[in-house]
Amino acid sequence: MIRRAALLFLLAGSLIQNVRAHPVPFSYLDLRLDSGRIEGTLVAHIIDLAHDLEVAAPESLLDPGVAESKKNLVAELIRSRLSIFADGEPIELDLLSIEPLPDRQALKYELRVKSEHRPSLLTIKCNLFPYDPQHQTFLNVYDGGMLVNQVILTRDHQTFDYHTGVPQGRISVVKRFVTAGVYHIFTGPDHVLFIIGLLLMGGSLPRLLSIVTAFTVAHSVTLSLAALNVINPSPRLIEPAIALSIVYVGIDNLMVGESGRDMRAWIAFFFGFVHGFGFAGVLREFGLPREALGWSLFSFNFGVEIGQACIVVVVAYLLALLRNRSQALSRRILVFGSAGMIIAGSYWFIQRVFF
Repeated sequence: MIRRAALLFLLAGSLIQNVRAHPVPFSYLDLRLDSGRIEGTLVAHIIDLAHDLEVAAPESLLDPGVAESKKNLVAELIRSRLSIFADGEPIELDLLSIEPLPDRQALKYELRVKSEHRPSLLTIKCNLFPYDPQHQTFLNVYDGGMLVNQVILTRDHQTFDYHTGVPQGRISVVKRFVTAGVYHIFTGPDHVLFIIGLLLMGGSLPRLLSIVTAFTVAHSVTLSLAALNVINPSPRLIEPAIALSIVYVGIDNLMVGESGRDMRAWIAFFFGFVHGFGFAGVLREFGLPREALGWSLFSFNFGVEIGQACIVVVVAYLLALLRNRSQALSRRILVFGSAGMIIAGSYWFIQRVFF
């Protein structure tokens, strides 16, 4: 029993040492913008620094003399793993001073970013200690003395864009989010299929416009509400519901056909609310800049509308050509297209619910 107790004691001691040797892998980066000047503070743990500087005793870095002697090596390390861009152009980092923080087992570095003017877009790319896949850098951005953004940078999320709110910044926001909206609608097969399904029965130009407008109004409302976190349903509910919307449109096409009552505008309006929540999920992944919140929302939605308009014009034109050439061919396209929608929507629904 004594031997067993001693063995357990030794094992527990080794575990405690291991825990102490591997602290929580965090670094802290503060960037401060004030007029045309950009300054920063970086706090890094001595374990991480000692590993990459090949220092055998991490605690020795808390000695001011040792820390100062490693200044050039640390400066090279920071410059190789922390990049800052002003309006797309790289800007140089200077390491001004080093301060040991014994209570935090860390070193604090004062940084200066050489920028001649206030940029409209500030891009930070950071992967400080890649040897540790769990390492995180907590980034705080201050503008005019106020905290405006807080972000966690990891190995899988290394880049953050800060739009400073000047006119050029708003232009960069518009460019970025319009492009993102267009890209999303073209790379979202479920949204594309839903729109195409609404067009399969054809109709006059006013009829098609009413369908598209109903969808636009509805998804714009929920996109804004979800992006602003006013209403934020779980993707586990929204994604299967989007799949069911495709199934519903396919069934409605087959049941109503070309002679029944056309309810497509109401269908587009109702399910547009659901699709808007789906758009918002993508928009949140980009990160909404607080300083240009309205512009980012408007631009992303405008990009979605551009992509949607392209799909409607092309599909409606091709279906009209086929319908004018042969009514029988048009009917077959409606039947087989709607059946394909039911199959695809059912597949996505099962995939999103059970897998």
